[in-house]
Amino acid sequence: MSLMNDRPETPLLDQVVWPSDLRALKPDQLRQLADELRQEVISAVGVTGGHLGSGLGVVELTTAIHYVFDTPQDKLVWDVGHQCYPHKILTGRRDRIRTLRMGGGLSGFTKRAESDYDPFGAAHSSTSISAALGFAVANKMQDRPGKGIAVIGDGAMSAGMAYEAMNNARAAGNRLIVILNDNDMSIAPPVGGLSAYLARLVSSREFLGLRDIAKRLARKLPRPLHNAARKTDEFARGMAMGGTLFEELGFYYVGPVDGHNLDQLIPVLENVRDAAEGPCLVHVVTQKGKGYGPAEAAADKYHGVQKFDIVTGTQAKAPPGPPSYTNVFAQALIAEAQRDPKVCAITAAMPSGTGLDKFELAFPDRSFDVGIAEQHAVTFAAGLAAEGMRPFCAIYSTFLQRAYDQVVHDVAIQNLPVRFAIDRAGLVGADGSTHAGSFDVTYLATLPNMVVMAAADEAELVHMVHTCAMHDSGPIALRYPRGNGTGVAMPEIPERLEIGKGRLVREGRQVAILSLGTRLEEALKAAEALEAKGLSTTVADLRFAKPLDEALIRKLLTSHEVAVTIEEGAIGGLGAHVLTLASDLGLIDNGLKLRTMRLPDIFQDQDKPEKQYADARLDADAIVDTVLTALRHNSVGTEARA
Repeated sequence: MSLMNDRPETPLLDQVVWPSDLRALKPDQLRQLADELRQEVISAVGVTGGHLGSGLGVVELTTAIHYVFDTPQDKLVWDVGHQCYPHKILTGRRDRIRTLRMGGGLSGFTKRAESDYDPFGAAHSSTSISAALGFAVANKMQDRPGKGIAVIGDGAMSAGMAYEAMNNARAAGNRLIVILNDNDMSIAPPVGGLSAYLARLVSSREFLGLRDIAKRLARKLPRPLHNAARKTDEFARGMAMGGTLFEELGFYYVGPVDGHNLDQLIPVLENVRDAAEGPCLVHVVTQKGKGYGPAEAAADKYHGVQKFDIVTGTQAKAPPGPPSYTNVFAQALIAEAQRDPKVCAITAAMPSGTGLDKFELAFPDRSFDVGIAEQHAVTFAAGLAAEGMRPFCAIYSTFLQRAYDQVVHDVAIQNLPVRFAIDRAGLVGADGSTHAGSFDVTYLATLPNMVVMAAADEAELVHMVHTCAMHDSGPIALRYPRGNGTGVAMPEIPERLEIGKGRLVREGRQVAILSLGTRLEEALKAAEALEAKGLSTTVADLRFAKPLDEALIRKLLTSHEVAVTIEEGAIGGLGAHVLTLASDLGLIDNGLKLRTMRLPDIFQDQDKPEKQYADARLDADAIVDTVLTALRHNSVGTEARA
């Protein structure tokens, strides 16, 4: 294969467009098909970037599932969905696979609007069992064929939602199959010949038939002996295969099975497909990054990659520039922890994504990765705060949504000083709508006791981290985007900001632009363009969405002809709060020209961030248009946009 990421030769895969084509193959052809599928995934992701290691780990599993089950009638739900690239190739989307995560291209996750073979969209963890259970029960209630199949990774089993669904799974009967993809050896030891043999044995019709006879006989025994017989059956299989926990939740446990051995996988899946028992859990052991040397050797198994050279595995590097906001946060938090032994940090299975892997190296005893359990993370932080610690709960904006009840009841109502570091605020490019931080200002600034800040640049982020560390009178949140900073000079000593006080960055007389967050740079560009048109322009960095700087806002609204708010968030955020303030102050009655600029009321698809913000009309040109339209200079505004 060349250094130019040429497509591999895939003569067998070329014959497969849909799973029905796959099922027409002979069993002894599936090994070759899986090998070609793996090479196609490597080739495609080399061009597009994206999630690689997880997909490589489930190539054989994906092949086996579509070979054994009648998809899309059987509903296949991938947990998170970042491992679904092989699935997309086998379900009619190979011709578009090199558009992954691009504007107008395939999503990097499963998406209902994209294919009938994606029955449920998923980009957050631990939802698959609940969704598959819903499909299974709906088919059962309507007397329709079709099973619900959930493929869930071992990491996703750290979330309580997975167990809530399993606890309810008896309602599905034998229509629910959960496939536990154990790709970290975290549940079972390496798979050997004996365990594979046992898995095939206990899932076979013969074993299940004998077991059913034994169960019927046992029911005729006195209750103590009946219970003892049932427990003996579960204990024997639990000792051999480690499935006692799942048995207690009502699942018939099978495994572990070598997830790369099709000769083992296919008979087991066929057996559980045809079983008359209730819900089944198949424990499959896979290797993340399987079949690609650089991925197998990497610490993260090439979980997420930039475009890369297939032969060497070398990933494309971004040109040198300012540090990322995530890295600035991490270094600022480390500095705070060096000054204060009460500072500690919590992440929900995203140490590298939030920068807390660096914090953990410096302060291992004060760093906590609680797994995919955002609800627990927030309440755990509340307990730490109640006992006098200064916890920073670092969670992506889109993941913090999962813990909103805990933010309200366990933190805000009790006015506990939990510090929320909200990464990935605003639009996020290739990860699309499921990972965009669109709603945090709206859902946090509505809460009593909450302080909400947004950093305009990396220097402001340092000041806000320090402000959070020193704020002991209640909950406080700071938000910052994905990507690199603006290149401003970094402060040697952080400043403690006055809560609820903004700053004037540029002063004028006619137009006021009130910015929250990193749209400040675009606001300043717009001010320059407006000045060139003879409109004297003020630019304010409000810093705080809550509490608002009421004195500054009132001054700007009463001393300028038009005022515009701009933010990287959905309706209900800064603009709504400023409008409410203006109404409360009676300024609306005075003919105030106040306009709000925010994200549109849609879920925006993936694209380059600058294109996303232009489409959302949150760039400098759109600010100029908004101002000129408000001043009724429409013809000039149209000319300026062109």
